[in-house]
Amino acid sequence: MGSEQQKNQKDGVIAVRVESLTRTFGDFVAVDHIDLEVRKGEIYGFLGPNGAGKSTTIKMLCGLLLPSGGSGTVGGFDIIKQTEEIKKTIGYMSQRFSLYDDLTVEENINFYSGIYSVPDSRKEERKEWVLSMAGLAGKRRSLTRMLAGGFKQRLALGCAVLHEPPILFLDEPTSGVDPVSRRNFWTMIYEMSQAGTTVFVTTHYMDEADYCDRLGLIYRGRIIAEGTPNELKMKHMTRNVLEVDVDRVVDAMDLLNRNAIESAIFGSLLHATVDNAEDGERAVRRILGEAGIAVRSIERIVPSLEDVFVTLIEVS
Repeated sequence: MGSEQQKNQKDGVIAVRVESLTRTFGDFVAVDHIDLEVRKGEIYGFLGPNGAGKSTTIKMLCGLLLPSGGSGTVGGFDIIKQTEEIKKTIGYMSQRFSLYDDLTVEENINFYSGIYSVPDSRKEERKEWVLSMAGLAGKRRSLTRMLAGGFKQRLALGCAVLHEPPILFLDEPTSGVDPVSRRNFWTMIYEMSQAGTTVFVTTHYMDEADYCDRLGLIYRGRIIAEGTPNELKMKHMTRNVLEVDVDRVVDAMDLLNRNAIESAIFGSLLHATVDNAEDGERAVRRILGEAGIAVRSIERIVPSLEDVFVTLIEVS
């Protein structure tokens, strides 16, 4: 973490604050009385499965959707009474990248320069910065629809920050791009944060959580845990996690869960949560062996944030 970012966080300047934020659609409660604070220069990750309320929350914070209840401020502006001021203060990038496919790369940048009222004296400088940052200096006249997903993503990010906003909202920004592009994208986000930009990012990719300074885990419209990645692991994962390489992984998971051993599928493997690693391994081998399910290996592993999330869902 850079010294400027550390200074900002020590100063305790709050960029985003909401209290009892709620949004309903008829009888459906999409966001259920959430409280959160995001400090200046912080990368705050909002993690949860699809449908958990992430996008609804971010739309309220961006002034695109009025809350049904609660209150809040973004950059010091009220999310109910000062939505137009908020829109001028922030950058916003949705999971659809918000680009016009029938325009060239350069035309998209020019369009968003106008939307964000970038001063004429700075438009050319900012355009060249976006082209360089996105690796598109040689493709400025290419149609945007012809770009690979990773280039579209970087172009969308560049367009979202043309006006150098102090607060940046990213709604599922890495959805649908390859792993290398995801890593490169997070490098750019980290550099912006080090320069003092506040970043509020939603994602359902649990492996991205370690890139964030702090996290809010949201499930069924409610924040079920909050803290740094390490804090969440230490506080909520006091038990041990066993990684089980096994035949018939779905049958094995069902069988272990029926025998009171919390299990979940991670790729082609099982993660089993137990109180004691040695006793747990013996129990897993016995239960699966009696059912004729072959166990290739069992290894105790460091819990991931996905393990934390699964554990919290079990008790919520």
